[in-house]
Order: sequence, then C-alpha cells, then structure tokens
Amino acid sequence: MKFAVIVFPGSNCDVDMYHAIADELREDVEYVWHDVESLDEFDAILLPGGFSYGDYLRSGAIARFSNVMKAIKKAADEGKPILGVCNGFQILLEAGLLPGAMRRNNTLTFICRPVKLRVENNETMFTSQYEQGEVLTIPIAHGEGNYYCDEQTLQQLIANNQIVFRYEGENPNGSLFNIAGIVNEKGNVLGMMPHPERAVHELLGGADGLKLFQSIVTYWRDAHVVIT
Repeated sequence: MKFAVIVFPGSNCDVDMYHAIADELREDVEYVWHDVESLDEFDAILLPGGFSYGDYLRSGAIARFSNVMKAIKKAADEGKPILGVCNGFQILLEAGLLPGAMRRNNTLTFICRPVKLRVENNETMFTSQYEQGEVLTIPIAHGEGNYYCDEQTLQQLIANNQIVFRYEGENPNGSLFNIAGIVNEKGNVLGMMPHPERAVHELLGGADGLKLFQSIVTYWRDAHVVIT
C-alpha cells in the first residue's frame, strides 16, 4: 500500500505522519508537495497538521485552493481513504469534503496535551481495529479545534453514524457535542483534531493511534489483495 503525505507551506506534522507510516506500519509513503495535480499512484492520502499558509484568513482557508485539492477531491470520489489531522481536518472542512466549520478554542488559547477520546463508530475503514466505545489517549495541539455545525447537520451526523470520535470526560476546546472526529457520508474521508501519528509507539507516550493506521491498511488489503 502506498501513502501520500501532503505538504503545504507551513505544514509541521508531516514528518510525524511519515514516521508513523514508514517506521511503524512499514508501508510505502512519500511526501507530496501541494502543487501536484495527480495522486493516482497513491492508495491513501494523508493531510497533516501544522499552520498551512500561516493560518491567514482562517485555518485551511488558503490551502483549500492549492492545486493538490482537485486531486484530493478526485481521490475521495474514487473511495480512497483520506485522513486529515488537525490542520488537515480544517482544510477538509474549508474544501467542503466534510461538513461544518472550526472555531477558536473556547479558552482562546493554544492547547497542547494528551486527551481522552471515545470510539463512537468502529465500523469505518479507519477504526475497524478498535473496540466500540474504546477510550484512547491521543495528544492534541491546536488553537482552532472548536468544531461547529448547525443543528440540522448535527442531526445528520448522528443519524448517519458519521461521528467517529468524541472527547471523553473533559471537552478541551468547546467542540459541539464533544466531537473530535467525523467522516463523510461515504465513510472514506476522516477529519480529526487529535494527532494519532503522535501516538504510535510507547516511546512517544502511548500507541493508541497506531490502530487507526492499521485499520486503513487492513481495509485496503481486504479490498485489493487477492490470495491465490
């Protein structure tokens, strides 16, 4: 399986993402600069955290116009796994690949620490290796992680089982309905504020994020590998 880690000007979690795939999953992975126009050679697309284009206007608001976004939308339409973490989630929201918007944390401060997440849906290509209701410890690092949508959209997310992760116990940023991660209706685009790539080995303080990447590989192998 071959992963693409998209790099925008201002991305700063791309190396962490690359490490998670190359060193922990032992899968093929490449950095891909934001100006490419095709991602056809890749099986999964990863949008890392950081401050794309300095977060000017709004987080992700400029990155959504990068050349690569057309290729990302094409990959999403083809059903390929697309994962956006932190700034990557913000970019997916700005691009309309996921519903809702991101606001400043209700504390109006940047938050960087581990938080508890609850797996709300383990029947996605990103969460099949988790147990339903499993509680994970994953770090966050953001100033604009306060997810918001209107009431109609929230009810659609609930009805379609699109809420994948919710903050357990404490809500660190004021996110609506404690939402930490959602998928699109098709189930192949996941956006989440916590950083699973920073929780793939005990040396990092925990490995609760590793199963997310393992789930992607398991999905892809089930769909594409033919045993003869």
